[in-house]
Amino acid sequence: MAPIPTPPAEPQDSPEAYVGLEAERAEQLAREQGWSTVRSLPPGTVITMEYRTGRMNFEVRDGRVARAWKG
Repeated sequence: MAPIPTPPAEPQDSPEAYVGLEAERAEQLAREQGWSTVRSLPPGTVITMEYRTGRMNFEVRDGRVARAWKG
């Protein structure tokens, strides 16, 4: 039987640390922390809910991060 794959490790980072930051700065910091994918979304954007290891999501209002979450 094949071994169960181990997902890559995520950065040890708190999404709450990005809330309130300007979107461009938050994206830059997230990439520096090691997030392989960073996406900024306007409020109310319809997205799929699959969890992607290594992805940080930002909901951006008026140029600032209003909400951040992993996956």
